[in-house]
Amino acid sequence: MNKVLLHTPEGVRDIYGKECSVKLNLEQKINEVFNRYGFHNIQTPTFEFFDIFSAERGSVPSKDLYKFFDREGNTLVLRPDMTPSIARLVAKYYMDVNLPVKLCYNANTYINNSELQGKLKEITQLGCEQINDDSVEADAEMIALVSESLKAVGLEEYLIEIGHADFYGGLLQECGLDEETEKELRIRIENKNNFGVEELLDEHGVRGEVKEALLKLPSLFGSVDVLETAKQLTTNKTAQKAIERLETLYSILEDYGVSKYISFDLGMVSNYEYYTGIIFKGYTYGLGNHIVAGGRYDQLLGQFGKNAPAIGFAVYMDQIMIALSGDSKKANQEYGYQVLVYEPEFRKYALQLATEYRKDGIDTELISKKAEIPIEEYVTFKKEDGAKGITYVSKNGATEY
Repeated sequence: MNKVLLHTPEGVRDIYGKECSVKLNLEQKINEVFNRYGFHNIQTPTFEFFDIFSAERGSVPSKDLYKFFDREGNTLVLRPDMTPSIARLVAKYYMDVNLPVKLCYNANTYINNSELQGKLKEITQLGCEQINDDSVEADAEMIALVSESLKAVGLEEYLIEIGHADFYGGLLQECGLDEETEKELRIRIENKNNFGVEELLDEHGVRGEVKEALLKLPSLFGSVDVLETAKQLTTNKTAQKAIERLETLYSILEDYGVSKYISFDLGMVSNYEYYTGIIFKGYTYGLGNHIVAGGRYDQLLGQFGKNAPAIGFAVYMDQIMIALSGDSKKANQEYGYQVLVYEPEFRKYALQLATEYRKDGIDTELISKKAEIPIEEYVTFKKEDGAKGITYVSKNGATEY
């Protein structure tokens, strides 16, 4: 009878051995940073009612959701985005709380997006959400927390790009574009397609100061000096107020000592339409995709019955793992264990030895040797798996390999 090799569906994968150990270790380090900043762990269900992620939430499009039905006929979805889930939770359990609520999580999200060919559809995220605080100080704390989290996993070279939804939104107020045109404009600006932006604006009769400002959006990125340049482009009060907020934010980030990791991108737009204030993404060298994303969403909780400001971010663990994969030295520091292989008659001595190792904080695997399997096979397999040391307990004593 032929053996059938079972595969995983497209977009998901198994994580095992050294990779799994490293991933769990890094997740623990990030969560420890979250807790040190006073954020408290929560867990939400892997699947929710479809309405939690309906179109008006501004989250993931319906066509990209994994949908199914319960026995009562309700439409359920695998959560594609943690923010609406947390907004629901906060509205349910913290409805009457007016003081800042700080929450953090470690969870997987699921997006059935055909555009992500070759990319994961199940993604591990670690994130923080801060509710009931609309201050620029809260914005700064979240950015500083992102920086501290990236340092905790061993990243030394990274950049956090910051934009503001109201700068772009203020310019849009003067354009009079319909919803579909706005979406297309958003895509072209995000892709820094200058010619496409100009073509679209000309088609819809957008002229003057606002046209010039929108045309320069794709190039408005770089150091803090970009903010002064942006100020000169428009007299729109909403856009001006957004720049002022970013200037104040940068000043606070200097106090945190993280300003060297900060860049600005006023052409930054997000696929999530619920963002209302600062938006940001984190990058590291050698990796094209962002490793962190977040922003302020002051109106989302109102859709769940609690009018409260909020800001949050997510660290994408799968991207972090890719970023660190080229540094074998760091990876090896996160993984390693001892192995004790013993012949059955020497079990008691091997157990005593393993107990001593474990008391010293050394991860130790105890294996009873089978007579038909040579010790060399144990050694080869365990060394390939990443064991730091292998000890064979036999009539010849404890032999190290």
